[in-house]
Amino acid sequence: MAAMTNEQWAFAFGILGNIISILVFLAPVPTFYRIYKKKSTESFQSLPYQVALFSCMLWLYYSLLKGMSSAFLLVTINSFGCVVETIYLTMFFSYASRKSRISAMKLFAFMNVGLFSLILILTHFAIRSAPARISVLGWICVSISVSVFAAPLSIVVRVIRTKSVEFMPFNLSFFLTLSAIFWFGYGMFKKDLCVALPNVGGFILGMLQMLLYAIYRNSKGVIDEKKLPEKTKNVTMVTTIVPDEAYVVDIHVEEDANENEKAEETVEKKEESKEASGDQSECQV
Repeated sequence: MAAMTNEQWAFAFGILGNIISILVFLAPVPTFYRIYKKKSTESFQSLPYQVALFSCMLWLYYSLLKGMSSAFLLVTINSFGCVVETIYLTMFFSYASRKSRISAMKLFAFMNVGLFSLILILTHFAIRSAPARISVLGWICVSISVSVFAAPLSIVVRVIRTKSVEFMPFNLSFFLTLSAIFWFGYGMFKKDLCVALPNVGGFILGMLQMLLYAIYRNSKGVIDEKKLPEKTKNVTMVTTIVPDEAYVVDIHVEEDANENEKAEETVEKKEESKEASGDQSECQV
């Protein structure tokens, strides 16, 4: 049996990367189904989906410059991502409040229209050489991939602080790690450093998240009410695949009934003590 060539390995890793990435892209479907049912975006923000669309557009441009023959699997997954993220944003614009809609549209105009157009114009007209254009655009994509690492890192910090993994579902962390492995393999076999490099960080973050899950999975957690004032939280997580897909995880913070009862009793006792002290002062007068 003949050994597989680099192209065959790259194709295999790319196919697996496409499958996992499609699942990740579809992760926010329950969130938008909830938005559709309630006809409101509630406390959800458009930033994760705008960043995801911006990233998909850049990676799609990068892969088209490289050519369909050498980057077909990058074209397919980023085309799918652009369509899905556009649907998400359309729903967000439709059901957001007027203030949120205006803010989201300003961000869309700045990042997905203005900034992308600027990158497109500069790389197309300022850089004449095709290889140099591909290289510059590739490193722009890498820099954006690295810059969005703040989202998963913030989740790691939150898990350590609260000692609770409810902010970091294991299945999603597992699939993100798999995705990073497959796209790293694709980039290595394609000898494309711009594809492989961001997924090194993605793999490290994914492994760290799963390690924290193993440590705190049986912990009841300590919820800081000052940090989590709402009953429902949405936490942004960003994958480090190609493209960088941002998605939101719904976190339901339920209040402890016993603690509520104790708090009510404490308030009642304070009120009674105030009334008693008031009566005493009146008697003294």
